[in-house]
Amino acid sequence: MSHGATLLHLRGAAGMDAIYRKISWRLLPLLMLCYAVAWLDRVNIGYAKLQVQDSLALSDHAYAVGIGAFFAGYCLFGLPANLLLEKIGARKILLRMMLGWGAITAAGAFVREPFEFYAIRFLLGVFEAGFFPGVILYLTYWYPAARRARVIAVFASAALMAGAFTGPLCDATLQALHLHQELEGWQWLLLVQAVPAALLGVIAYFYLDDRPEDARWLSPFEQQMVEQALERDETTLAAAAGESPNAGEEEDEDPPSAVAVCWSLLRNPAIALLALANLLLMGAGYALVYWAPALTQRWGAGSHIEPGLLAALPNIAGVIGMIAIGYDSDRRRERRGHFIACMVLAAGGLGLAIAADNALAWSLAGLSLATLGIAAATPLLVAILTDLLNRRRAAVGIALVGSFGLMGGAFGPTLGERAMAWGGSAAMLAVLIALTLAAGVALLLALRLAPRRGGPHAGHGHPDKMARS
Repeated sequence: MSHGATLLHLRGAAGMDAIYRKISWRLLPLLMLCYAVAWLDRVNIGYAKLQVQDSLALSDHAYAVGIGAFFAGYCLFGLPANLLLEKIGARKILLRMMLGWGAITAAGAFVREPFEFYAIRFLLGVFEAGFFPGVILYLTYWYPAARRARVIAVFASAALMAGAFTGPLCDATLQALHLHQELEGWQWLLLVQAVPAALLGVIAYFYLDDRPEDARWLSPFEQQMVEQALERDETTLAAAAGESPNAGEEEDEDPPSAVAVCWSLLRNPAIALLALANLLLMGAGYALVYWAPALTQRWGAGSHIEPGLLAALPNIAGVIGMIAIGYDSDRRRERRGHFIACMVLAAGGLGLAIAADNALAWSLAGLSLATLGIAAATPLLVAILTDLLNRRRAAVGIALVGSFGLMGGAFGPTLGERAMAWGGSAAMLAVLIALTLAAGVALLLALRLAPRRGGPHAGHGHPDKMARS
């Protein structure tokens, strides 16, 4: 095929799909592996809870404080990390973050008292804080709005994939290396699992490119096509806000401070409601992650099926549903209906688990549906957020809404525990139903208040209806 024919072919939708497949195969496998390692380093301490408490003489309250310290560090430093990524690039910030949390994870093996445990967990949150929102910001440098739901879904599925093998991997490490070289199993667990983070940080630094114009594996024409797709997004957002498409360039000489942007976003009702929706969604999600192993063990007490397999089934359902719904959302150029369907599916699954009254098959089916709904809703919410943010506000907005989500992660498991103590698993699942439905209502209100694409007076083209790229 001649060069001119190739350019003509690439101008079509199939040509753009080919370009983005090329980008996805280059970026996503490594980013997903990094996220799986981040998830592993975040939750591995939970599988060593009894050993850690026994070794450090930690009460349940002191252990819970240490777990909460991680979320405190994450919430406080998510925004600074994203601003730093925007300034110095993804390669450098990923290298610093992953070397940092790898070192902190390894250092955690040698804590000897509660305060040291709190400090290590807080610092782990500090170094991991910028990873998820940073990668989301990084993906907005490559993918236009109409392609983001599927990409974010594929990336975010790494956590669920990691969750499927985290338990068996941690249990095997704890048993195989306990008291080896006079170190306890939980110490070896942290030491062994700290290594991949540091190695992947170095690999990411040399393998990734900060922006499409830096990617030598894209032809100049492919770089131009990607940049044009992104510029169309900026023009559409500017029209929706009633601004000039070049407003960002005019303000470059005296750009607003991060504090000013943060305050303006908090005063934006649509963004504030999206932050609330994320808080509720993550509260339900983390509670489900925390309590799912205990629930599956209870339901499968009389079964011959391995508990690890039972616990993996909801994660597998979540991965499949997350990717499938993300692709369908992009294909239909629709967000709102997909998100609400996910919330209804999650609430229905939780209701099924309550109605099943501990019957294994139906309870597990309900838990799988709930996991699918919550997991698939997360990338949709993030995609909606990025659809509403121009390049000047993306770093602040993504980190801000992400921090609210982590607050949900801090209170969700505790809320579930209180509900469990009050009324058993049915009460806990009922609380999660309320959280998911409330998240759906908050998102509906956010989209109702959001500016419409196509200009301030457009009668259609709401942010959940995406323009083709």
